[in-house]
Amino acid sequence: MRRLLLFCVIMLALMLVGVSCEKEVPKDIAAQTAREYYSNLYSGKYEAFVSGMYFPDSIPDSYRRQLVDNMKMFVAEQKDKHHGVYDVRIARYKNDSVAHATDVFLILCYGDSVNEEIVVRMIEHDGKWLMK
Repeated sequence: MRRLLLFCVIMLALMLVGVSCEKEVPKDIAAQTAREYYSNLYSGKYEAFVSGMYFPDSIPDSYRRQLVDNMKMFVAEQKDKHHGVYDVRIARYKNDSVAHATDVFLILCYGDSVNEEIVVRMIEHDGKWLMK
């Protein structure tokens, strides 16, 4: 009986060592990157925000300019409604190892003391985290 118990303990220890040696994806990098993209958006760096979007193919320059213009209008609207966003915080993130993606939950802190939680789907493409 003791041998069986000892065998089970050793097998459990080996399984735990095997699990801990698996390559772990640094999930918080996706969260930090999402926060950085949204901080760029609300600080007026619209090109940097649009550059953080995932597109399976290249997009025409005219479409990119439209996206930048839309972001400018969106931020202006937020300034009118809520006195802008003064902080972007990471609430939590959830890794999806099958899809090689991370759902990042950000809290947008508005100037009128309203907080809003949004979800940003981040995918890793060519070693870079991008917003889907």
